Amino acid sequence: MAKTRRTYFCQNCGFESAKWLGKCPSCSQWNTFIEEVVEKGGTKVPDWRTEKSGTLRASKAAAIHSIVYKEELRIETPDQELNRVLGGGIVPGSLVLIGGEPGIGKSTLMLQLALTLPKLKVLYVSGEESEQQIKMRAERIDQSSKASCYILTETATKNIFKQIEQIAPELVIIDSIQTLHSAHIDSSPGSVSQVRECTAELLRYAKESGTPVFIIGHITKEGSIAGPKVLEHMVDTVLQFEGDRHHVYRILRAVKNRFGSSSELGIYEMQGAGLREVSNPSEILLSQRESSLSGIAIAAMLEGVRPMLIEVQALVSTSAYGTPQRSTTGFEAKRMNMLLAVLEKRFGFRLSIQDVFLNIAGGLRVEDPAIDLAVLMAIISSQQDIPLPSTVVFAGEVGLSGEIRAINRIEQRIAEADKLGFETIYVSKYNIKGLDLNRFKIKIVALSKVEELFQQLFG
Repeated sequence: MAKTRRTYFCQNCGFESAKWLGKCPSCSQWNTFIEEVVEKGGTKVPDWRTEKSGTLRASKAAAIHSIVYKEELRIETPDQELNRVLGGGIVPGSLVLIGGEPGIGKSTLMLQLALTLPKLKVLYVSGEESEQQIKMRAERIDQSSKASCYILTETATKNIFKQIEQIAPELVIIDSIQTLHSAHIDSSPGSVSQVRECTAELLRYAKESGTPVFIIGHITKEGSIAGPKVLEHMVDTVLQFEGDRHHVYRILRAVKNRFGSSSELGIYEMQGAGLREVSNPSEILLSQRESSLSGIAIAAMLEGVRPMLIEVQALVSTSAYGTPQRSTTGFEAKRMNMLLAVLEKRFGFRLSIQDVFLNIAGGLRVEDPAIDLAVLMAIISSQQDIPLPSTVVFAGEVGLSGEIRAINRIEQRIAEADKLGFETIYVSKYNIKGLDLNRFKIKIVALSKVEELFQQLFG
């Protein structure tokens, strides 16, 4: 009889050690090692591969010039936002990990996917909810009668693979990986070794059978996916489902994608009947206001590779507490302080004695420097109490000397503003070299310095 083997794992990065350590040598975190039983005494339980065939397929090395490349045949889903994020559809044999905060809508998104694929046999494995709870959510989505979807409430991987062998599904969804338990490992579900072993078994199944597998993963309070960091390296695609539970909009972002761009994102609106795709996010991110208001500017930004127009709101008021307040929502506070310093040093605006509040409408968090120009215009519009024209868009990065710097993918930004009916867009003059201005209906104004823009808009 084999001896029971115990080892220590770092809960943050999955580093394995034969003894307990106070500080992890891999991720430098303190007090993260826990003891786990990795191999029980007795006979090892066979996995799904050895039960079926008894032997493993051996691979042979091949010269790279003899390998014939062909495009992956993808499974297109009715969800165009998911197709966009995955790079054109689901790749057979791929392993996709979806992470997000509790209650953000991960299970709803996956169940909605399972119920909108009537031509595929889908197995939805849940270790967190009962069959009645899943059926109740399926009735709310109101598409359960159209799909060939099977529900399995199980946490043992051995039983899951037995059901897979009987049903032979074309798509498998696991909700969630932290609830699965492998008989090869004697630790509790959700531990580092269990998450890693269960993911490895699902990965072998996906690659050898060609069946795509979606895995839902919990996240920690820091926002990273719970479990060892090696989990994100094992899968083919990592998707992050983001959003504020107090807002109706959700963002599905590709963090890693071996079969497409890792800069894509999809936008959804949470409704009572499930998640609705938002095909034109610019329309929902721009408020419909009847009268002109000061402190509002429209910026042409890129979220990943997707152009969209957002509304930048600013409020400048006299400081009532002596020390001026600086508050931002959806925009980096340090960058706003830098832009305020540019306004004060280069253009003489006395903002050091005033409160400045900045907000990105719609609950988005923006890191694109191309909205600098819109931020400046919104702040000055609020301070001077002069409304900006509602048909004007800004796209430009502002340097420390007050110059308007060139930004990337200017054609996509101009085309998005043109499509939504805006009349004028202000850009850097260094962006229009080689640009065909005649193919756009929108008026393109190219400037090199911020003071030129001040003179045109505020006199």
